[in-house]
Amino acid sequence: MESFPVVDLSKLNGEERKPTMEIIKDACENWGFFELMNHGISHELMDTLERLTKEHYKKSLEEKFKELVAAKGLEAVQSEITDLDWESTFFLRHLPVSNMDEIPDLSLDYRKVMKEFALELEKLAEKLLDLLCENLGLEKGYLKRAFNGTKGPTFGTKVSKYPPCPKPDLIKGLRAHTDAGGIILLFQDDKISGLQLLKDGHWVDVPPMKHSIVINLGDQLEVITNGKYKSVVHRVIAQTDGEGRMSIASFYNPGSDAIIYPAPELVEKGQEENGQIYPKFVFEDYMKLYACLKFQAKEPRFEAMKAMETSINMGPIVTV
Repeated sequence: MESFPVVDLSKLNGEERKPTMEIIKDACENWGFFELMNHGISHELMDTLERLTKEHYKKSLEEKFKELVAAKGLEAVQSEITDLDWESTFFLRHLPVSNMDEIPDLSLDYRKVMKEFALELEKLAEKLLDLLCENLGLEKGYLKRAFNGTKGPTFGTKVSKYPPCPKPDLIKGLRAHTDAGGIILLFQDDKISGLQLLKDGHWVDVPPMKHSIVINLGDQLEVITNGKYKSVVHRVIAQTDGEGRMSIASFYNPGSDAIIYPAPELVEKGQEENGQIYPKFVFEDYMKLYACLKFQAKEPRFEAMKAMETSINMGPIVTV
């Protein structure tokens, strides 16, 4: 099988720009995932964030997770668990308004470093969206504007720990799903694997690489690109030993009132008469549906949105 796509962003500034853009193009069209190196985020910042994240879990979350496992009897399960995941998580919102100061037990250092990291990721996400525009033949800034709504994009982070699991064959770290949103930027453990994507009917490991940022595409980019790019099913396999895998996944998503629909330039002739392949909808409506159906196939979600779309007043994406 082909090797997992790795993109060296530093090569965009020189003679290797064209082949680097080709790697991104192929990754978006055929993988839905790629891994970024030399992305411009300080390695020192990433190392500090990793250390503080692991310290926070040990201090504030590890005992709570053990209590949950004991309460549900998960260590003694004999059959596959299909309704929960072997993960300890908390969520941070950065945009449109941060909730960082409302999260209990976070040290001042952790809040400061996470805010700095989030700002760097926000800039990286917007840079990547413009690279996708370039490959798609869309006007620069189109995808960012498509995400904006009236209040700008939504942006948040899911911080996860996947502790050692006694029955990884029966309990997934995270069940198979596609991501609902736009573009996802993942800072994952560089020593412990577990993240897998489904490609051509086979589960493929997303390789842990030090100081990399893993990128994957969400359902909204599949809709906006009219299926040229696709969100891809992925999962996390729990491990039996070690200290557990760290995952810091940040989601750069449309604003809640953003109207999502295929870019007109990517709708082929004939589709206009027969109806677009993908629906148009308000992102918040999609998220309400996704909350109930996250671990089911995405196609019925799109069909449900298509049934609702006649009531939406779809205006053009503002280009000035």
